[in-house]
Amino acid sequence: MHPRAFFFTALGGAAFVLYSVGLVYGRVAIIIMLFYLTPVWSTLIGCYVMGWRSPPSRLLAIAFGLVGLAIMLGANGDFPLPRNIGEWFALLSGMLWSVSSTGIRSGTGMEATEAGFVFVLGACAGALVLAPALAPLPVEIDVGPAISWGIGAGALWWAVSMTALMWATARLEPTRIGILLMPEVLVGALSGAMLAGEHLSRIEMAGGALVLGAAALEIWSTKKAPDQSPVFDS
Repeated sequence: MHPRAFFFTALGGAAFVLYSVGLVYGRVAIIIMLFYLTPVWSTLIGCYVMGWRSPPSRLLAIAFGLVGLAIMLGANGDFPLPRNIGEWFALLSGMLWSVSSTGIRSGTGMEATEAGFVFVLGACAGALVLAPALAPLPVEIDVGPAISWGIGAGALWWAVSMTALMWATARLEPTRIGILLMPEVLVGALSGAMLAGEHLSRIEMAGGALVLGAAALEIWSTKKAPDQSPVFDS
């Protein structure tokens, strides 16, 4: 296995662990929208690092996304920076996922099942680093339910959905991957409101609308101009 392939795929797993932990420490809707700025980061990486051509409408999408980010984070009159560890994790996870998906798209030569396994290894490594730093180990724990939930989440989420994600990531442009994952924004906002009693202010909703508008502009720009990103052999 090429070291580059291993690194970028494992990095994706670590990024998703940061995202998952961010949901524990921050408001669900804000965490999700911060993560799903990935089309902005992917476009910037593709344009300025990889040298991929981007139409003007895609650059406009970047502006929409960054303005939306500033509005969401500055909704309370504060300087537009993440306000807690959950928001920092969400922002960082989106950036890392953009780097990972760009590296995978550039050609890792890995099969979906192999990539899924390496992805999980990266996630486990990230969790092992974060867990001791964020909270002490539990003295007492009911092992049975913990194992059941772990097996269920591992089989349904990591094993099935992440293998499918790895398969798609190797075949689609990184920005489009971020767009296709964005229905989670709506589902997450609704579930956060119904299950956790979370509500967004009007200013935060306006910023979120701009982030979603950036995604809409990206879809439009992709339809107007076919994918120009090259694929390299590993």
